[in-house]
Amino acid sequence: MATLSSQPRRRPPLSRQAIKIRRHRVRDLKDPLPHRAQEIEPPSHHLSPEERALLYEEALYTVLYRLGQPEPTHVGESSELLRYLQEAFRMEPEEHQRLLRQVQELEKPIFCLKATVKQAKGILGKDVSGFSDPYCLLGIEQGVGVPGGSPGLQRRQKAVVRHTIPEEQIHRTQVITQTLNPVWDETFILEFEDISNASFHLDMWDMDTVESVRQKLGELTDLHGLRRIFKEVRKDKGQDDFLGNVVLRLQDLRCREDQWYPLEPCTETYPDRGQCHLQFQFIHKRRATAASRSQPCYTVHLHLLQQLVSHEVTQHQAGSTSWDGLLSPQAATVLFLHSTQKDLSDFHRSMAQWLAYSRLYQSLEFPSSCLLYPITSIEYQWIQGRLKAEQLEELAASFSSLLAYGLSLIRRFRSVFPLSVPDSPARLQSLLRVLVQMCKMKAFGEVCPESGPLPRLVTEALRTGTTEWFHLKQQHHQPMVQGMLEAGKALLSLVQDIIGDLHQCQHTWNKIFHNVLKIDLFSMAFLELQWLVAKRVQDHIAVVSGAVTPEMGESLFQLYISLKELYQLAPVPSERDGVLALEGFQQWFQPAIPSWLQKTYSVALERVQRAVQMDELVPLGELTKHSTSAVDLSTCFAQISHTAQQLDWPDPEEAFMITVKFVEDTCRLALVYCSLIKARARELSAGQKDQGQAANRLCVVVNDMEQLRLVIGKLPTQLAWEALEQRVGAVLEQGQLQNTLHAQLQGALAGLGHEIRTGVRTLAEQLEVGIAKHIQKLVGIKESVPPEDGKGMGVGPEWARTRRAAAPPQAILPLMKFLEVKLCYMNTNLVQENFSSLLTLLWTHTLTVLAEVAASQRSCPLASSRLKIALQNLEICFYAEGCGLPPEALHTATFQALQRGLELQAASSRELIQKYFCSRIQQQAETTSEELGAVTVKASYRASEQKLHVELLSASSLLPLDSNGSSDPFVQLTLEPRHEFPELAPRETQKHKKDLHPLFDETFEFLVPAEPCQKDGACLLLTVLDHDTLGADDLEGEAFLPLRLVPGLTGTEEPGDVPQTRLPLTYPAPNGDPILQLLESRKGDREAQVFVRLRRQRAKQASQHAP
Repeated sequence: MATLSSQPRRRPPLSRQAIKIRRHRVRDLKDPLPHRAQEIEPPSHHLSPEERALLYEEALYTVLYRLGQPEPTHVGESSELLRYLQEAFRMEPEEHQRLLRQVQELEKPIFCLKATVKQAKGILGKDVSGFSDPYCLLGIEQGVGVPGGSPGLQRRQKAVVRHTIPEEQIHRTQVITQTLNPVWDETFILEFEDISNASFHLDMWDMDTVESVRQKLGELTDLHGLRRIFKEVRKDKGQDDFLGNVVLRLQDLRCREDQWYPLEPCTETYPDRGQCHLQFQFIHKRRATAASRSQPCYTVHLHLLQQLVSHEVTQHQAGSTSWDGLLSPQAATVLFLHSTQKDLSDFHRSMAQWLAYSRLYQSLEFPSSCLLYPITSIEYQWIQGRLKAEQLEELAASFSSLLAYGLSLIRRFRSVFPLSVPDSPARLQSLLRVLVQMCKMKAFGEVCPESGPLPRLVTEALRTGTTEWFHLKQQHHQPMVQGMLEAGKALLSLVQDIIGDLHQCQHTWNKIFHNVLKIDLFSMAFLELQWLVAKRVQDHIAVVSGAVTPEMGESLFQLYISLKELYQLAPVPSERDGVLALEGFQQWFQPAIPSWLQKTYSVALERVQRAVQMDELVPLGELTKHSTSAVDLSTCFAQISHTAQQLDWPDPEEAFMITVKFVEDTCRLALVYCSLIKARARELSAGQKDQGQAANRLCVVVNDMEQLRLVIGKLPTQLAWEALEQRVGAVLEQGQLQNTLHAQLQGALAGLGHEIRTGVRTLAEQLEVGIAKHIQKLVGIKESVPPEDGKGMGVGPEWARTRRAAAPPQAILPLMKFLEVKLCYMNTNLVQENFSSLLTLLWTHTLTVLAEVAASQRSCPLASSRLKIALQNLEICFYAEGCGLPPEALHTATFQALQRGLELQAASSRELIQKYFCSRIQQQAETTSEELGAVTVKASYRASEQKLHVELLSASSLLPLDSNGSSDPFVQLTLEPRHEFPELAPRETQKHKKDLHPLFDETFEFLVPAEPCQKDGACLLLTVLDHDTLGADDLEGEAFLPLRLVPGLTGTEEPGDVPQTRLPLTYPAPNGDPILQLLESRKGDREAQVFVRLRRQRAKQASQHAP
């Protein structure tokens, strides 16, 4: 039978009324955390054997008397649920069967359908106004099943509830007046015996009251309303109108239903009568289990939930997987059935889930995110005063217990959430969010009003946990053997662990705590740990500072480096208060600095000695031409620089002295290495007759020294001299750093440079003998050999590609072959810097030898020609298309002088004569002074006649060469050189008596082709002479008119107006011309001797009358 749960606004005229359950909205509340949550012990979820037996009976009873169709995700077979319960409660088969029979013998519960009529929409309007006054009649028809198909279609009849269900079992809702979308939200408990032949019936009616026709006419709005009035007249007074019905078989319903159902008609007049929103739930009354009779249903459900969740977590742990918070279908089905049959509210289900999960979380491992759903659900449905006092105490205890447990996990987060487990950060973040959400709940604020703010509680837990972790680490690193060295190693390991932990806090944990709680974990942990470390380190140094052995010094250095790394992690001053305990920690280690510096030098020296002793002086590769010891030495120096960078002493003056020591030791090691590597070369070459191997080793030694020089040159950068200079600027005197560090470095570089030059000089001396020998052979060959198709000669791959502008004669090939082989060898075995030095030495020596040989072959044009060609090819060889010496290194003053000398020596006599006239023409062009006088001429060339036309106009300002203070001038005209114009005799002008400014005005014509006139050196020589009757004529001066500049010589047109040309007179060079000297040395050349004799005569005449 149904019982009332609330009183309606208007009691319907039925003998039995339904129990109405109304729903209420929750209100929001917010208060702080529980006080001293850390001291509350979490309640145990373990049950005694008797309690487990009663709970198992309750679970079996729930499965045996389940009602309704299963949910889509639930288990439908009861046998499967029973097997699951046996496993979850760990029941033996015999015990399970016994308890199952015992439960089957218990009295069945009273089956009830909890039906809630929520609302309707789109119903028919039966009143004149177009609306209705709807109410519902509902009940359960027992004993008559509705055939398959739609119940409404199979059985339509008017007043079905009144006709088929006894009046005392009919329930009625309130009447909602004048609406087509009524809202009732009324709940009724309907009992039934057998679900298989029971049907739910609901009729919806429009209540009619007795009204006069006048009243109805007043409500009339349209013709449709008028038809309703006529219908009302025919109907019995006070008879309600049928709006529709819903008929459902109970066995077709699920345990819980919430749907819209169509209102079925009894005729086809109005097939669409709207919809009705109904909620159904199958529940039990008077359950026969001991637990249901003795305990509140909420408590029983809580214990069942704890038991099943504990089993779920245990099963996952046995399979080496973590529980993800999702219940198995079997557990979800059992819990759903139990909560539904016991008619637990959503709020109490969330309460039970929270209490169960929060307790299990403290003893079993599963994600804390599983706690978020019950927290959210409780917060949403929380209503102050809804729980009883004991339930409030239980809820407060669960909040306080979880908070205390959570804070204990946070305090030990380093071990509870290790980063070695991939999901540890996510688990910690989930826990923090659960605690934050819990402390924000209105329920938490009401039941735990004295709790402090969560950020403060977490900060205290983190600070305490950090200190505890430090002491645990200190105990872990405690040495087995007590001693200063062992204690130092233990302290070093402790500091390194702290650095690693701070890095984890900075890069991982700090983000989590800051994002969730705005807590700066890293700064807090650093400030706590640095104070503990500083105290421990100071105590250790106080014990060992008196006797710093090398081993202890190494231990202290490693500790210093670790403390430096730790100090560099310090938060910026704006994020901390006061001075750090590690401030100025470097001064604690000052007594150990001498030991560190000596240790650095000793280790480096041992490495250098070992590297040289193991070096076979063989290049490492084709591109790497130094040996293994040079690489080891570079690594050794890099380690010294790294040690200096690690030290990074803060005091400027002491930092300067430390840097001076490092530079001094490095330079000393460099010079030691030079001595050792040379000794190693001598050791390997001792007793060997192969000079090539000795040369190879010498090349490697020189390359190693060059590599060392490059490494030493990087010291200012590696030791940060520029930064040091800025730091010590206010401490040291101006220039002290320059005078100290740079002087040390320059001294070392100078020593290395000397060693390198000595080695290169030795290599060069081995080649110089061969070069001199081949040059001597070059000039000793009797006859000239015609040039052959010469090959390009060079040194190495790039030198081998070098090609000569002209193929060298056969005579110089031995010299070029010698250089090709030797220089190729040297280029292969020497680095570029040393090879360039070698080339410079060889080039200087070669020029010297060539100059000496050229001086001895002045009178031999053939030998000089060979030397000239040799010089040209040597220049190309040593340049090697830009891969050898640069032009500025090749074209020295010695080279240029030798080049000019050989150019002359190799020329023929006629070529020399031609060069002589070229030089005199150049002298004529450069002369502007007329102190010897000048001549004026007009010259032109008529190409049609092949005649050179010369008009000698005058002379002026001549020197008085006679005793009477005057002269008797005349001019001799010759075309030079004579070998170009052999058929043309000299011409002369008339002689003018006693005239220093004679006006000649004479014309001369020379029949001469244009070709010889256009050659270099071709000129018209105007020799002005003073006629003497008794002796030889005296020389007034000479003028040279270059023929190539004569108008008409280069064109086909005849010249027009010919300009006058004024030529200052000149004298031959008083000190002798080198060309004349060469010509004079050629005794067997008659033409040369004649020319020289005439030129000497002119020079002698000039010397007698020089102004």
